[in-house]
Amino acid sequence: MSALPTVRATGLPSVLIVEPIVHRDGRGFFLESYNAATFAEGGIGRPWVQDNHSRSNRDTVRGLHLQCRRQQTKLVRVTRGEVFDVAVDVRRGSPSFLEWSGCLLSEDNFRQLFIPRGFAHGFCVVSETADVQYKCDEYYDGEDELAIAWNDPQIGIDWPIEEPLLSERDRVAATIAGCFEQLPTFSW
Repeated sequence: MSALPTVRATGLPSVLIVEPIVHRDGRGFFLESYNAATFAEGGIGRPWVQDNHSRSNRDTVRGLHLQCRRQQTKLVRVTRGEVFDVAVDVRRGSPSFLEWSGCLLSEDNFRQLFIPRGFAHGFCVVSETADVQYKCDEYYDGEDELAIAWNDPQIGIDWPIEEPLLSERDRVAATIAGCFEQLPTFSW
């Protein structure tokens, strides 16, 4: 069996930073970006059903996004460039409601962010370009997706940019106050 990656807690329940074991030599590097058995031992056992890949330019913000009825767990990594990646607890009634955690994911640090269901996800590109790849444990459903304003003052994310490049959907996204009833509820 492969060696276990390092799994570190963030300030949010169940949001985890995964640091895989990277084998480097004069040829380059090798790592297991995912191994079902070792990840399950680290508490990240999921039946992934979809892989996504996006490429974005510097200062692009994608998010904050989530699906409400068909919630998704995500395992996010960067294969080119660097992003500031964010998870926000948007589960109504959660003790950590509207708290967020952010970390840098890059092609150099190989970190991955594990984001459980009920958390909104977004990222900001801090390099010239970035390729972000992520696994999902539920299929994408565009009619179920909710976009929350990236700069909602009620959340207060400390983004490392001032003038983001946004899609039209993200430019007109609702604040938490405007979409509160659509948010998933916290269950003990």
